[in-house]
Amino acid sequence: MKSKNIKNVLFVAPFMESFIKGDIKILSRHFNVITNIYPWKNKKFTLWYMLQQLWLIVFNMYKLDAIVVSFGGYWALIPAMMGRVLGIPVYIIVHGTDCCSIPSINYGMLRKQPLKMVCAWSYSLSTMILPVSDSLKHTINTYYDSADKNEKTQGILHFFPKLKTSFRTIFNGLDPKFWIKDSTNTNRSENSFITVLSEAQYKRKGGDLIVKAAKKFPNATFYIAGTSTIDLDVAPPDNVIWLGRLSPEELRMYYRKSTFYLQLSIFEGFGCALCEAMLTECIPIGSSANMIPEIIGDTGFILKKRDIRELESILNHVLSISDKAKMGKMARDKVIKDYTFDIRERKLLTILT
Repeated sequence: MKSKNIKNVLFVAPFMESFIKGDIKILSRHFNVITNIYPWKNKKFTLWYMLQQLWLIVFNMYKLDAIVVSFGGYWALIPAMMGRVLGIPVYIIVHGTDCCSIPSINYGMLRKQPLKMVCAWSYSLSTMILPVSDSLKHTINTYYDSADKNEKTQGILHFFPKLKTSFRTIFNGLDPKFWIKDSTNTNRSENSFITVLSEAQYKRKGGDLIVKAAKKFPNATFYIAGTSTIDLDVAPPDNVIWLGRLSPEELRMYYRKSTFYLQLSIFEGFGCALCEAMLTECIPIGSSANMIPEIIGDTGFILKKRDIRELESILNHVLSISDKAKMGKMARDKVIKDYTFDIRERKLLTILT
């Protein structure tokens, strides 16, 4: 294997999201980065994309010093195989869906074959796996009562107990200079909640619970960012406001006008939106799944079970809190202490240099 005098890094990802852009930005500060991103959702081109990857790696084999892959999946297989053959270290960053199997909510790469087998090969061939939370190695979910008891235990080491590849947990990082409240306008709507989810994430991120709770709190406003609407059997109440897809600047504006952030996920690899909202001094309310309680700490509230009555009890309580501004400041300080962009940068560099 090559020494760690790293200059040229191949960065592979299946799509471009803000946290992936962040990692590319980190690496580009220190290395020459070649990015490899194809639209892998178009499955009929999977083999073609793999052949293109093979050619890219062979063409650059003499100058590549490391390969970093974001998410396990088909896009990780050729880099992991070629890294092993050519002696190039390969680091796979896992984020959540690539570590779990939850068929009851149609979630998790490991519920499908041959994708599960491809993930197993990729993980076993890589130099190191870099989960964004310890829960992606192994976790027991006490929040979600699935009818399938096999869904209770999740994580890479649960599904692949013989895996020998080493792990190093590196939390996601956020930019506290961007995600900050507006000091010129401190007017937040007292009874306002916000969450971020897509249509496909509606149940996994607790959208159904939020809509049910909204009916019980007609004087509160519930913002849902990320989708314009959801096709529901029963129309949601008028105090549920669908914001659609927002730019980071638009999302920040809604965080700033909301008092509370809801992260009621059944499974959540990390919780970037949760941290964004906390940095803008929203008071967090989260589920007990994965590392959500660890992120929130003593700055917010935890829904221990996926139960509407328990959620209503928490909402009744938080709406009566007198010193909301103090709790919001505590939430921001917690993220700055543990989950900033700079912290992630330092930890990635300790591995790559």
